[in-house]
Amino acid sequence: MPIGEIKPELYKQQSEEEPCRERTPEAVGSLHFALVYNHEEKSLIVKIINAANLPAKDFSGTSDPYIKIYLLPDRKHKFQTKVHRKNLSPTFNESFTFTNVPYHELASRILQFVVYDFDRFSRHELIGQVVVKDLNGDLCNSHEKDYIADILCINQEKIDIGEVMLSLCYLQTAGRLTVTIIKARNLKAMDITGSSDPYVKVALMCRNKQIKKKKTTVRKSTLNPVYNEALVFDIPTENIDECCILVQVKDYDKVGSNEVVGYCGVGMQCVGQGHNHWVEMLDNPRKPTAHWYQLLETLPVGLSTHHTPYKISSCFHGKAG
Repeated sequence: MPIGEIKPELYKQQSEEEPCRERTPEAVGSLHFALVYNHEEKSLIVKIINAANLPAKDFSGTSDPYIKIYLLPDRKHKFQTKVHRKNLSPTFNESFTFTNVPYHELASRILQFVVYDFDRFSRHELIGQVVVKDLNGDLCNSHEKDYIADILCINQEKIDIGEVMLSLCYLQTAGRLTVTIIKARNLKAMDITGSSDPYVKVALMCRNKQIKKKKTTVRKSTLNPVYNEALVFDIPTENIDECCILVQVKDYDKVGSNEVVGYCGVGMQCVGQGHNHWVEMLDNPRKPTAHWYQLLETLPVGLSTHHTPYKISSCFHGKAG
């Protein structure tokens, strides 16, 4: 049986500064699904059959899994399975149809399955994901193709290195994104004095290519800086779904290189909170929406800074600043 190509991967940061550490994806179960392309109706039919050997995420030693399905780069149109209570090897047998998908576009489309654990009282927890590329090669005829693929998860370290609060606001008529860095708290001390001189760098990414970067001022000798600084980026409305922001909290060093304290990311290709915040911003135009982000020691899942399957010229005109 064909095996769907599985990612995500974390790539080294393409920067003149220190690279971030890569982490190896870990298999957290498997997913059995089938695909068929209807040439007459120009539609892709996705059947999720079952999952197996999922990790226990609840205190009871089990999970309540469900799956979201995307045909990237479009993330507005997605499907979701039913939640299966207390089941580490759920049988779904659910079918979903992506319409208006010309066959020639399959070469540049990516099918993504994101597996979550449902939680009634808090944010749903990411279990892992499966990514399938080269759809046109596997679906050249109208026969159903079976796939079994590992569900992969990047184990981001749960080390407490601090949090940052961000506010997003997108003005569609002007094509303008305002990222307000409000404050940070409980940052990791980077200096021998037990403190840090933190600032925040925000990079606008389009299909994993840096388009523009901006940064806040430096706050001296504090682990709980307050910024309230607005960083403005121009993004045409037709490109907003292809963009994301990579946020780095850094420690300013007058002598050596500036060290990265931690990362977070917000955008359509992010998973979990970063994706949800972006959608919330788009659903509430002209209205600022703010959230706290736990900083990560590695690049967020779904973000990389040197690899792109698309030509950047097809995104929008911009130069790295």
